[in-house]
Amino acid sequence: MSAPDPRRFAAALSYGQGDQAPRVVAKGYGLVADQIIARAREHGVFLHESKEMVSLLMQVDLDRDIPPALYRAVAELLAWLYRVEKSTMPFPEHTNNTSE
Repeated sequence: MSAPDPRRFAAALSYGQGDQAPRVVAKGYGLVADQIIARAREHGVFLHESKEMVSLLMQVDLDRDIPPALYRAVAELLAWLYRVEKSTMPFPEHTNNTSE
């Protein structure tokens, strides 16, 4: 097992129906960042790598809504995520209801 990269950093957002804004639910450097990424992968959460975005999110306190200045950037990220999730969804099985 390799040592964690102390320069690596990660942040996780949560945004649910009824929330006023996305919220920072995890953030950290090195080993903590590796654990955040590993947990996301374990749960099938899509990852987006952007050092600029993460550096901005690292400035937000844990369990706090992102500031309005980040709304547009995060909205673009969520739109990307929606497209990715939509494109990876399996097509519904076609059923043939005719009888022979």
